[in-house]
Amino acid sequence: MARRVATSLLSALLLAALAVVPAHASHTQSMTFEARDLLNPATRESAFGQIAGLGAHRVRVILYWKDVAPSPTATKKPSFDATDPAAYDWSKYDAAIDEAADRGWPVLLTVTGPVPYWATLARRDALTRPSPAEFERFMTAVAKHYGDKVAQFAIWNEPNDPHFLKPQYFKGQVASASWYRKLFVAGLAGLKAGGLANPSVLFGETSPIGGATTVRPLTFLRKALCLSTTYKRDPSCGKLAMAGYAHHAYTRPAGPYFVPENKDDVTIGAISRLVTALDKAAKAGAIAKSMPIYLTEFGIQSLPDPIVGVSQQKQAEFLALSERLAWNQPRVKGFSQYLLRDDDPGTGSDRYGGFESGLRFADGRAKISYRSFPVPLVALRTSTTKVSLWGLARPAGRQTKVTVLAGRGSSFTRYATYTTDAHGYFTKSVPYTKNREYRLRWTSPEGKVYTGPPIRVYTRP
Repeated sequence: MARRVATSLLSALLLAALAVVPAHASHTQSMTFEARDLLNPATRESAFGQIAGLGAHRVRVILYWKDVAPSPTATKKPSFDATDPAAYDWSKYDAAIDEAADRGWPVLLTVTGPVPYWATLARRDALTRPSPAEFERFMTAVAKHYGDKVAQFAIWNEPNDPHFLKPQYFKGQVASASWYRKLFVAGLAGLKAGGLANPSVLFGETSPIGGATTVRPLTFLRKALCLSTTYKRDPSCGKLAMAGYAHHAYTRPAGPYFVPENKDDVTIGAISRLVTALDKAAKAGAIAKSMPIYLTEFGIQSLPDPIVGVSQQKQAEFLALSERLAWNQPRVKGFSQYLLRDDDPGTGSDRYGGFESGLRFADGRAKISYRSFPVPLVALRTSTTKVSLWGLARPAGRQTKVTVLAGRGSSFTRYATYTTDAHGYFTKSVPYTKNREYRLRWTSPEGKVYTGPPIRVYTRP
């Protein structure tokens, strides 16, 4: 249809005005914190207090079916009503979930294996082919017991990894994904049967990189959604109802911008691959359009881990860079930190077999990242003459003013004061100065001063 020149000019001016607003201007991203300390009575109160002080007010709890079930190693199912929450021992989890509810913190509850032996088809171990029917009954009990204390559920932790679900492959073909689909459908039905009319349930919780024993996440996604390699849907599979896709976008020691060679692997630096895959799945009718992504487990491991650990400074810088990458992708609605404190290092051949992604060492000493987490800052070189500063006053949770310090070594002075957006974030482009480092400072209304560690200018590989 023809338009008058004046109308065209007005439209062009409006579009130009909108173009200067950053694409992420309306983007928000929740931060979920996972700390095993929350389940330990001796450290629970301290852990909640520290997490609150760091500016996070949302927690993830992993509930292992085997932990709460009666006679978990029995091969014969005991006689009990599996939908009755009174038949289970929830004591390991109740206090943490109750404390979060009392504080008004949303809880993400990931329900996963290992499972009771009697709840598997062959009844030989705790991971191989869990019974969807038994899982539906269990999830009914979960819903009845926790009800609205849980804001969001996720079904299964890393189902593409043999540590949580077996078999991953059978006769050379992916087996875990189709079994996971059955568990997801059963789990969702169980939550509804337990009285939750419209539960928010995440699908996936996939690990980032596959191989000979672990199914690659996008291969898993396609198989679980009944899609071919070209994203054609099997018509016998209906659309799945999910609140979002959950993924663990861990990266390699090379840093957040590492991109795996295999295109079916998804680290934080390749998160666009997951966005594209979900869009193709939606186009095929397997899921709803514009499916949100929740990065429900993430961390950067530091020394003393001898294999994947980076320096304390790199851990702090890589965490902030990773959060910026997630924040800059509007489809990502949730990010996370795993853990508060490193796992026990262990001894002998098992030494450092856990995670060193905490903000504290296993002995409780704070790492550099403990100081940077409340006020993360990125200084990213965008050209030969420019640096993009991105930061957040996490404890603020609202529009506020932050101060950027500049210098090097032990000498830093005020560089600039910026006003954040409504959620505490800011971005600014500043001139590049060789060897200059930056720090972020925020003062709370109560007068508490948060000053982050020195952050080096990062040049993207």
